[in-house]
Amino acid sequence: MLLACLTISSCQDDIDDVITPASTLEINDFVWKAMNVFYLYKPDSPNLADNAFATNEAYANYLNSFESPEALFNDLLAPQDRFSIIVDNYIALENSLDGINFTTGMQFGLVNISDSNSVFGFVRYVVPNSPAEDAGIERGMIFNSVNGETLTPNTNFNSLFGGDAYTIGLAEFNGAELTPLSTEISLFKTQLTENPIYSVEVIEEDNTKVGYLMYNGFRSNFDSQLNTVFANFKSENIDELVLDLRYNSGGNIETAKDLASMITGQFQGEIFAFEYYNDNFDDEELRFDNQIRTGANISSLNLNRVYILTGFSTASASELVINTLKPYIDVIQIGQTTVGKFEGSVTLYDSENFRRDGASINHLYALQPLILKTANANGVTDYFEGLTPDVQLNEDYTNPGIIGNQNEPLLNRALEEMGLNLTEGKPSLPLSQLSSELLFENQALQPTYQRMYVK
Repeated sequence: MLLACLTISSCQDDIDDVITPASTLEINDFVWKAMNVFYLYKPDSPNLADNAFATNEAYANYLNSFESPEALFNDLLAPQDRFSIIVDNYIALENSLDGINFTTGMQFGLVNISDSNSVFGFVRYVVPNSPAEDAGIERGMIFNSVNGETLTPNTNFNSLFGGDAYTIGLAEFNGAELTPLSTEISLFKTQLTENPIYSVEVIEEDNTKVGYLMYNGFRSNFDSQLNTVFANFKSENIDELVLDLRYNSGGNIETAKDLASMITGQFQGEIFAFEYYNDNFDDEELRFDNQIRTGANISSLNLNRVYILTGFSTASASELVINTLKPYIDVIQIGQTTVGKFEGSVTLYDSENFRRDGASINHLYALQPLILKTANANGVTDYFEGLTPDVQLNEDYTNPGIIGNQNEPLLNRALEEMGLNLTEGKPSLPLSQLSSELLFENQALQPTYQRMYVK
């Protein structure tokens, strides 16, 4: 049909002739059936039981009792489930899985200073060639108002940042006091593809070569580039590796396995992770291997130790790498406690087998429910409270440092843990231990936020 369309408008006219918008009942039927087959926590959701409804009429009445697919989906979730999602536009979800999002390019977190109403935005980094970069936004900038509204713990952040554009009001710290400035910067959103490989460095100190990688998302379409990074590390003969996952909220499980194989390489064929499903499926074993999905050989470093930087945003596939490496090599975790997501999901479409091919053209709803949980080779799983660092260190909001520079506080601490005699000295950390809580981050507006998934 697409080949027959000479123009977008004529194609749309043809599609309009055959599309009949699906009813809520039809979509609800898809939602229940998909969850009944795949949902990890099906035993904890009584309305998903195979014998939950005595008759077809009782089943239809149940589905009709919900005004929207979202309402039904939420009713089916188990109490311990924090991460399953439903979307009404799977095209946006698919784009997000490939790193394509509607964004300003300013990556930030909103932080509440403990025991106060002071909330401020902290710019973590800026996506290259984005509206934020064009507007002069830089890492470390602080803002405490948006569209003239001062941020508080009660602010509706989704509403405030959910539009196509907004204006931030800058602020600064005077000691521990947050002071607003007169400068305002207007930003608009556009569709951007973000490369998750943000910063790669090789640092030489005391005859030691240290590879550094800030990696911000496990996206399969960048696997070859990730493998090239490790090939370069290998050619540089690095002695140590610092893997920065502090802003990485997860992604593809296969990519996580490949990254772990790049760091090591000496455990080919050994258990990477166990995957546990509901009773409809057999549990599976994932094993370290020596090829990425393209068939290219993995460039492995054969390290026996890795330093991993984490933050309050480190989740899912990032946590999987940490947990699965621990039975095999020394993992020194530096930073903050992670989110605590050990479950994986998959995209389910309204088709006969719930795959993309044959999906209904009458609506764009799709599900990403939790369908599996992971455990490492020693059986460690269920880390609901997150993974606790060996060295606790918060972001320094007054002196954040340059990503990849040895004076950036978290990287600097990793170098210190290696016992290196740093020629540039130790950075000042006046507020690094500021008691605070992460309230919101811009990634939360993306459908792949804190996802760990299989295809």
